[in-house]
Amino acid sequence: MSTRTGGFVSRFRPAVITHWSLAVPLPEQANQLLPVAIFLHGRGGSNEVLLRDLAADRALQRHLDDGGPPFAVAAVDGGDSWWHARADGSDTQSMLAEEFLPFLGEQGLDLGKVGIFGTSMGGFGALLLASRGRVSGLRAVAAMSPAVWSSYEEGMQGTFDGPADFGANNVFALRPRLAAIPKRIDCGSGDDLASTVRQYRSGLPGRVEGGFRPGGHDALYWRSILPDVLDFLGRSLG
Repeated sequence: MSTRTGGFVSRFRPAVITHWSLAVPLPEQANQLLPVAIFLHGRGGSNEVLLRDLAADRALQRHLDDGGPPFAVAAVDGGDSWWHARADGSDTQSMLAEEFLPFLGEQGLDLGKVGIFGTSMGGFGALLLASRGRVSGLRAVAAMSPAVWSSYEEGMQGTFDGPADFGANNVFALRPRLAAIPKRIDCGSGDDLASTVRQYRSGLPGRVEGGFRPGGHDALYWRSILPDVLDFLGRSLG
């Protein structure tokens, strides 16, 4: 497994360096573009969560060793933006769609076979990005303990800039747009978000993989389900 890190200045986050991480299976297969799954981190996190906290490169290697279809995983910084355009002028969703994805294409990855997955805030962001149709090559979305709420009043402070911003990015209202996309949603049964995640899942059209098992809202739980999430992504991207 080859891992790389770097950074760039985004026009959608001009005041900071936006860092990224990438893990690509070895040997890199000549004349074969690999699919890629992009990870969106949670609040207070960064791109480093993918390889440091989740050890996704090692989990991906085990997936490959077990005969799973090969693909790369990548992550990029999103700050505490909740992965959508904000009143402060930042727009991490556009950064990902218009800058980071083309960069991954330049690294030799197949932008016609893209997955999106994330934890907590990033789980919300993955569902929102998939619902918005911003990724033309999207083949799958997976959300681990997504921070979703059915009303503005229920949401965490700072998630949205106001009721109108919530309405424009209400993943509950956008559920019909996920009808044709393979999807997996997991949540720990001991997570405070479990009830709203159940509510969100229950209204999704079509089949939804994943479910609920003992666990909380933490890296221990996310690492425990990551092998199943990678299996889902591999099947969907292969």
